[in-house]
Amino acid sequence: MTSTTGVAGGHVEHMLERYRALAVGALLDDVPAGGPRYLYDLVAEYPRRWGKGLRAALCLATCRAFGGSASVGLNAAVTVELFHNAFLIHDDIQDESEQRRGARTLHAEYGVGVALNVGNMTNLLALQRLAANRRALGSGIAWRLFEETELMLRHSLEGQAIEIGWIRDNVCDLDADDYYRMCLKKTSWYTCVYPCRAGILVATGRENAVDVLDRYGWYLGAAFQIQDDALNLTGDYARYGKEIAGDLWEGKRTLILIDYLRRCTPDERERSIEFLGRARAERTEAEVRWLHGRLLAYDCVESARRSARDLAEAALREGRRALGPAAETDDGRFLLGLTGYVVERTR
Repeated sequence: MTSTTGVAGGHVEHMLERYRALAVGALLDDVPAGGPRYLYDLVAEYPRRWGKGLRAALCLATCRAFGGSASVGLNAAVTVELFHNAFLIHDDIQDESEQRRGARTLHAEYGVGVALNVGNMTNLLALQRLAANRRALGSGIAWRLFEETELMLRHSLEGQAIEIGWIRDNVCDLDADDYYRMCLKKTSWYTCVYPCRAGILVATGRENAVDVLDRYGWYLGAAFQIQDDALNLTGDYARYGKEIAGDLWEGKRTLILIDYLRRCTPDERERSIEFLGRARAERTEAEVRWLHGRLLAYDCVESARRSARDLAEAALREGRRALGPAAETDDGRFLLGLTGYVVERTR
């Protein structure tokens, strides 16, 4: 496994910071000044908070690894980052989340109406960025980027619908394959697959090459999500930036929870299902602590982390195969180094 400790880790962190600064700087420069209160100033709120910038970095690094320049890939990277921030705003509302990147969520601070509108405007700015590709790259590539974006949005919304449906219907008879299918759509596609496809497309202009990193992106995104699920239960709030055990308050069917429900005693399962069947506002801190303790007692978190490490190993193999000689470039080493980063990160 490529590690994020030592020289390799320093390279990954450096590249993440470099590409995040480039993409977020361009994003903020493009947000309109003035306008109505509670709109453009709040579009810039989440991007200004600390974040990994993973999606923009994947897009830019892939573009460069396949022969493009950062300037050619920047517009696509900003588009990715805008859609990501819109997803965060809307996802926080749907999950009733209280914290995001170390501060209160937009809807917790300003209300659902304001947050929804800001999320919608963020999506509009992303669409404007997509349209700008026609001038920069030509109509053919611009249209293909639009098609890739439509595909990503469809997968992401379907994945979100699956997860929301599990919570709404209190579905508890799930297995790992169910989780991975949801994760492919909800996380892997827009976190890793789409940024890589966009980066390849703007770099090469070749429609038949956009899928060469799909397997890498699928495995990397799943490993990333499982580590995020684990950090939600065991992370340090000061670094993680979201409420600890928030997934339990929200009733999310993580790989960790699915594993527990399949291994716990009948009495524990009955109590857990009854807890999961209630709305967030009806759950108590004592119940969340109890369920949290059960997940740890059954070693479900470490079991999930082992799965994440296996997925990261698969991403490393697929990345090496797909990149070929480009694996030895700075951006190739970064893309491969991410396979260690996603499972070792603490935020």
